[in-house]
Amino acid sequence: MPFQFDHLRTLTALVEEGTFEAAARRLHVTSSAVSQRVRAMEQAAGQVLVRRTNPVLPTEAGDAVLRHARQVLLLDQEVRSELRSVGHERGHARVPLAVNADSLSTWFLEALPPGLGAVFELHREDEEHTTGLLRSGAVMAAVTSTPEAVQGCSVEPLGSLRYQAVCAPDFAERFGATDPRRLPDAPMVNFDRKDDLQDRFLRDLTGGGSRGPTHYVPASEDFARAVLLGWGWGVIPEHQCAEGLASGALVPLAPELPVEVRLYWQRWNLRSPLLDEVTRHVRAGAAAHLRPV
Repeated sequence: MPFQFDHLRTLTALVEEGTFEAAARRLHVTSSAVSQRVRAMEQAAGQVLVRRTNPVLPTEAGDAVLRHARQVLLLDQEVRSELRSVGHERGHARVPLAVNADSLSTWFLEALPPGLGAVFELHREDEEHTTGLLRSGAVMAAVTSTPEAVQGCSVEPLGSLRYQAVCAPDFAERFGATDPRRLPDAPMVNFDRKDDLQDRFLRDLTGGGSRGPTHYVPASEDFARAVLLGWGWGVIPEHQCAEGLASGALVPLAPELPVEVRLYWQRWNLRSPLLDEVTRHVRAGAAAHLRPV
């Protein structure tokens, strides 16, 4: 079922802005026009595409159409950008990407040079859940720990991000954290409730999980600082904890048991020069910072 280009643009704006009024302002049309275009798409699809909630959310069918809409808009933006470059004007295509917090804070930003002719919209999400944003059409590509390709996407390995379990020296002394028998009862720092790296480390070390209190610090640099300040022990990327370990500000808990997280790059299986170029830079950045797998 073919959709009109303006209708695809309207659906994308509605989901991104969250309300009919905000989408109308972005598109310079009336709220009624936005509503009429969406209804026309739903009639063509024979299904409801968006839930009229606040904010507006796509249905499962809406996710599929949204993914198609964003692919069409990307190709249109690339053509327009190429035409503008011929006329010596600059154009920028919008590229939404999903990245896990630790990659974002250690290597991913450096991998993307500012002169790609793109406007990046980065969605921070746990590496085990970034594929959900791909399935919904919210992003064009994602750093993920999932090796199985999402339908309509290609996948390639990037490398392994290595973590070490560490804590502050006074914390280690106070709670006996370097003793595997006592560590499960010591306070722990988690990134959020999706974060299972600390529990993975404990299972490898002791065969069980944590029995102590858990702090939640949902920002990569703040997480590392909370561990440094003695809030609890935590699992931190090698790049982030190397200086603290070298200076003695951090104590390793079991350096022989690093936690390895294999990362993959999944992207729309779409012929897009811009997405190809982004992929090349991500691949090179990963090769420079991650361990080969």
